[in-house]
Amino acid sequence: MSTNELNELRNKIDDINLEILTLLNQRAEVVQEIGHQKEKQGTVRFDPVRERQSLDLINEHHDGPFERSTIQHIFKEIFKASLELQEDDHKKALLVSRKARPEDTIVDINGEKIGNGEQGFIMGPCAVESYEQVKEVALAMKEQGLTLMRGGAFKPRTSPYDFQGLGIEGLHILRKVADEVGMSVVSEILTPQDVEEALDYVDVIQVGARNMQNFELLKTVGRVKKPVLLKRGLSATIQEFINAAEYIISQGNDQIILCERGIRTYEKATRNTLDISAVPILKKETHLPVVVDVTHSTGRKDLLFPAAKAALAIGADAIMAEVHPDPAVALSDAAQQMNIPEFNTFIEELKVFKGKLA
Repeated sequence: MSTNELNELRNKIDDINLEILTLLNQRAEVVQEIGHQKEKQGTVRFDPVRERQSLDLINEHHDGPFERSTIQHIFKEIFKASLELQEDDHKKALLVSRKARPEDTIVDINGEKIGNGEQGFIMGPCAVESYEQVKEVALAMKEQGLTLMRGGAFKPRTSPYDFQGLGIEGLHILRKVADEVGMSVVSEILTPQDVEEALDYVDVIQVGARNMQNFELLKTVGRVKKPVLLKRGLSATIQEFINAAEYIISQGNDQIILCERGIRTYEKATRNTLDISAVPILKKETHLPVVVDVTHSTGRKDLLFPAAKAALAIGADAIMAEVHPDPAVALSDAAQQMNIPEFNTFIEELKVFKGKLA
């Protein structure tokens, strides 16, 4: 074969490659339209029955030199790429996505801002037990210049026999102390029915890990004009976490704070496994602020400080942790709550650490 003949064949291959490229792009455009139609219908993107029909049709008409297994492999890769294209389009369409809103969302809680570049703290008791208990913690927080106080009035517990919280009475206590000391209340609400009544008491509605996919609750808090702190589910993927936030923002409320609180793995050395890499991923994929709960992720007081340092260093907008005047007699999570002196040391050392990061 002469050089000219070889070049002609190579040129022919180039032309065919370009034709294939054109057809692939045309196919991709049709795939995107199918994805849009499926989204409107609420149907899943991957349809194994349809894929099998397509492969059977291709096999039926295939009579070329390639083995059928080779052709099937090539087209399965095309199908896979098409599915990924539909998923990319879905991510672009999400209201919480960085692509939808390039600038950071800043959540304003009575003048305290989360997501503005100043790393803050959300502290307080695991469960509200009494006025005196909450007041003592609030006064310690005030001395450290903190204003965001967490406290559980409704406590979803693994066992039905564990302390379930004081309910509305607990919200009364939180509000009373907050008004006296100058705090903002962050507290978990469990059901859509409780949201309306809770609005008079809380400044931030917390949706707990066990409720991350309580879709009716998510839609309800999405319709109110209160910031929402959304905790990642015990075994939730990051994409599931993002989609849960989408439920809230789709109802009109964009004042959402994401909270990484550890996920359940096989590891038993800590209560949960702190997924520290979730912080930069969430901040890259979404425009929402991200906080890290070091108490529930570690479950160990001796790990709170190093975990908090890691969270601040990797870009968390705030640190969340639990404080109790006398953890030994706490009605819930006694082993993981700091006492007041430990809290003061924790905050003072983290303030020094923050200064070194600046």
